[in-house]
Amino acid sequence: MMSRFVPTALAATLFAGCIQKTNDLHPAAKAIPTSDQVSIHLPDSATRTIGQLAPWYVATRDVTRTFNGGTAWVLIVVHAIVQLPPTSESGETATWGPWDDGPLAPAEYKLVVTALADGSYDWSLDGHRKSDTSGHFISVINGNAVPSVPEGQGSGRFTIDFDNAKIVNPVDGANDKGVIDVAYDLAARTLDMQISTTNDQGQPVDAHYTYQEEADRSGNMTFSMHGDTNDPGPAAEDGVIRSRWLNDGSGRADIRLSGGDLGSANVTASECWDVNFLESYYTDSANFLPTAGDVATCSFADQDLPPQS
Repeated sequence: MMSRFVPTALAATLFAGCIQKTNDLHPAAKAIPTSDQVSIHLPDSATRTIGQLAPWYVATRDVTRTFNGGTAWVLIVVHAIVQLPPTSESGETATWGPWDDGPLAPAEYKLVVTALADGSYDWSLDGHRKSDTSGHFISVINGNAVPSVPEGQGSGRFTIDFDNAKIVNPVDGANDKGVIDVAYDLAARTLDMQISTTNDQGQPVDAHYTYQEEADRSGNMTFSMHGDTNDPGPAAEDGVIRSRWLNDGSGRADIRLSGGDLGSANVTASECWDVNFLESYYTDSANFLPTAGDVATCSFADQDLPPQS
């Protein structure tokens, strides 16, 4: 969802590129992270060996790239806007825009930033459907950014409202729905995301994602979800994957599925991969697949999943 909306907002931002940048930046420019500062990611090895990639390594990389990348894009868009001089200022509030990306664009956007007494900045990327003659803007993404000394170690949070995004731009956001809440801390290299949406059948789906990267680029992530997996029936299950990896790329994923159509049963699985991301060990509690490999090859010896609520 995040990856579908953000390019639209980015396109509106790029339209502003015709405005001449100045060295006299708005103070908010130091509070919004740059692309380098938010480029936390699961490491690649220097070489790739042809063979069977570990499936849960692939899943881990997909999850981290989707959510970390989506978070970075939102912040990059806002950071790009505040590098330009504000269109207008009133008291502690500065406004950039409104902008669009041309006559075929169904919507236009503006960024409103307000300096608060505690030194942080509230900001809102607001949108307006051009066919709405009232000219009323609604918030699509809003958040708060806390600057840091030295620059680039700040923290903050923001909320993406995909239902509002669809109202503003029903062309590019035709399938958008739900809300994502994001908290980030660049000094601690952490992300925390809460996702609330519905599936194709209109049933609620809630998910929670956390990510932490250490100074040596080892890290871990947890992604949990409550929703119907469509297997074996229509009831909603609780699923969680916890992945940990070293700075050489080797790692381990532990998975648990419970509740819903599984009743009181818990199904767990574990997979380890080596520095070339090839599966070195696999086991599961339901014998979906035979145990393979040697647990002694795992970078992390023991299964480690968050406690069930």
